[in-house]
Amino acid sequence: MTSLARRALAEFIGTAFLVAVVVGSGIMAARLSPDDVGLQLLENAAATAGGLVALILAFGPVSGAHFNPVVSVADALLGGLDRRDLPAYVAAQVGGAITGSIVANLMFELDAVSWATTERQSIALWLGEVVATIGLLSVIFGVVRSARASAAPFAVGAYIGCAYFFTSSTSFANPAVTVGRAFTDTFAGIEPSSVPGFVACQVVGMVAAVALVRILHPDIADVADEVVVPHD
Repeated sequence: MTSLARRALAEFIGTAFLVAVVVGSGIMAARLSPDDVGLQLLENAAATAGGLVALILAFGPVSGAHFNPVVSVADALLGGLDRRDLPAYVAAQVGGAITGSIVANLMFELDAVSWATTERQSIALWLGEVVATIGLLSVIFGVVRSARASAAPFAVGAYIGCAYFFTSSTSFANPAVTVGRAFTDTFAGIEPSSVPGFVACQVVGMVAAVALVRILHPDIADVADEVVVPHD
């Protein structure tokens, strides 16, 4: 198997597991705490943060554990990921996200695909996605630039767990995960018509973050190939 094929497979599996964690823990939280939305969000956030740390540690040595198109695009723009490899990464991430959502539905005896009906459209939510994405990329590239790449899994997991609560959108910050979550009409779902707005704001956040990282870390290209963690 070629290096790119191995890395794409790692991105597919890692993203599938990530979305299965997000969706599955959301379903379980709604069943365990049906009358407490705040507790549901806490359970969902804790599971996602912990799962993300574990998945980055597991798949990072192969692909860098991006699991997120904005991370891959930003890494390519900043001199890390080879731009010729970018389509394979993004396709694997989106395919993995959809697969993870379907698997989570099936694990909880739901229809394989149940289109989400939770509308998420407002200026406040869109701003939340811009902020969440800027923060995520700033954490990733800042940690890697500080020569503490081994801490990146924990920093990213901690940031996402925190961003569930401090952003109005509960921090999707990931176009692939956003698409995947449209396939489940559960706690973590997002109505398909709301997906384009979220993805657009994530792209805006990525552009802003890339500009910020270039200003703060002019030599980021020297370590960009270690994002999110050092890999083959």
